Amino acid sequence: MYQFSYADIQTDSVADARDRERQLLGRSIDMLIKASEAGANSNEAIAALNFTNRVWTSLMDDLGNPENALPKELRANLISIGLWLLRESEDIRQGRSESFEGLIEVSQIIRDGIQ
Repeated sequence: MYQFSYADIQTDSVADARDRERQLLGRSIDMLIKASEAGANSNEAIAALNFTNRVWTSLMDDLGNPENALPKELRANLISIGLWLLRESEDIRQGRSESFEGLIEVSQIIRDGIQ
């Protein structure tokens, strides 16, 4: 009979968290693609930008937590990317940009890099 150890539970929790992060980023990407097709002033854009901002704000909060197991430099780099994404979102929201391409591409890269 196999007994679970704390390490197994912790590994499963990390794997589950990463899977949830990939799913959230995937949903954000799907919404951003639809927003891009509908236009920067559409309801789809508003929903996609709000969702993307919530996802990245949550990710950055987690990355800023000293208990986060990722290396400090990687966490700092991901926070910088998150801040860039939030600025790009705000540029679209304020009418300074109409392009979702950067948001989509960078989010895809991050999603695909989560292991």
